[in-house]
Amino acid sequence: MNHRHAISDADWDRIKDLLPGRPGQPGWQAKDNRLFVDAVLWIATTGAPWRDLPERFGLWNSVWKRFDRWAKKGTWQRAVAALQDPDLEWLILDSTVVRAHHHAAGARKKKTAPGARTSRRWAAAAAGSGPRSAPASAGGGGR
Repeated sequence: MNHRHAISDADWDRIKDLLPGRPGQPGWQAKDNRLFVDAVLWIATTGAPWRDLPERFGLWNSVWKRFDRWAKKGTWQRAVAALQDPDLEWLILDSTVVRAHHHAAGARKKKTAPGARTSRRWAAAAAGSGPRSAPASAGGGGR
């Protein structure tokens, strides 16, 4: 069973041979690359600071140092490239397409009176102001 933030078995199979510290490679052998990748995914998906990394992943500072080494070596770029789906290359999302709610940018929330949950616009429409789908100058006949 995978944890909610863990890498799937299929994705793990796609990247495991690209990662440093594999058995049979010269140099240092990693204790558990998959657990480390899961730790990084946990940080990425939760947005938590490194210091809040759960103990099951090891010491947060050691995990961060390893993450940083892999970043400097380009290991993460190779892993992400292997996980990219060529059928989704046309899909590009950035801040010009996906907008954050205005409160996410620090806007202050307007205070309303208790029980006054409707906006002025809807309150005016309820008071019989009529639909506003076409300007009066369009010759719609009005009332």
